[in-house]
Amino acid sequence: MRAIVCESFASPEGLVVSEVDTPEPAANQVLIKIEATGLGYVDALMVAGLYQIKPPLPFIPGNEISGVIEAAGDEIKHLRAGQRVLATPPNGGLAEYMVLEESRCTPIPDSLSHDDAASFLVNYCTAFHGLNYCGNLKEKENVLVLGASGGVGVAAIDVAKAMGARVIAAASTKKKRDACLEAGADDVVNYNNKSWRDELKKLLGDGQLDVVYDPVGGEYAEPALRSLGADGRFLVVGFASGEIPRFPINLTLLKRCSVVGVNWGGHIAANPSVAREVLNTLMEWIAQGKINPKSGESFKLKDTGKAMMKMLERKAIGKVVIHPQK
Repeated sequence: MRAIVCESFASPEGLVVSEVDTPEPAANQVLIKIEATGLGYVDALMVAGLYQIKPPLPFIPGNEISGVIEAAGDEIKHLRAGQRVLATPPNGGLAEYMVLEESRCTPIPDSLSHDDAASFLVNYCTAFHGLNYCGNLKEKENVLVLGASGGVGVAAIDVAKAMGARVIAAASTKKKRDACLEAGADDVVNYNNKSWRDELKKLLGDGQLDVVYDPVGGEYAEPALRSLGADGRFLVVGFASGEIPRFPINLTLLKRCSVVGVNWGGHIAANPSVAREVLNTLMEWIAQGKINPKSGESFKLKDTGKAMMKMLERKAIGKVVIHPQK
């Protein structure tokens, strides 16, 4: 089968398609034909060797997949050949096929496309965990989402709106801001303008900013923190800008606000049972039409390096998807 094999930590632009053996499912595994693989910023960092966790080389990247079960081992009880599933393997998603344990797979309805399913799991679980459990978001509160046009930001917009909040999306170009409005944001700001905080204040009117959802870091973090109202919550989700921000800690005292780290992967590693609870809630929301996961740009397997570079350069809009069968 074809796969993207990372032989050394280097720029993703050097990734090429390799031929590897098609895996055989054990008794407790299913063989999945992968139709779509969602890419995250972390995938690109991991290939480049810039992530805090470095998997043993060589490895096949990709940990968000959607596909069809081709075969099931003798011990499989709840899945069957021909069933459509999504899954989050530790890696191996950038390949035509993979084997996984039944517990890692979740059946998906026919109404959810493979592209949308592969775009859904990590970003939406992170958004729900962050906004609901870490941010304690309440109905009618005001949320500012930084880097809102990327896959992480779009998921945060969708989840926050489902929770009844007002969403102000921050992005750098008109094309990105238009994408945020299409995703459901109530208002947008251009955080590349020096006066963007003044613009934010005008949008808030007599209200206050209650929650900041920040997957970007860098120069935008401190102005966003300073914009929070009393009892506000600043959610640290990631550092897509490549720069870990530093700000005076006395701001949290003066503004009576909190800074909370959102680490969905670490949370479910410590509390595995929580993952199913969150996933069930989100799947119910999809069925009810409360959230509407959508993929962004898609690429063929051979163009994986190009797709990752687009993410690293912060040019991608929405969740990037790879089609391993193309």
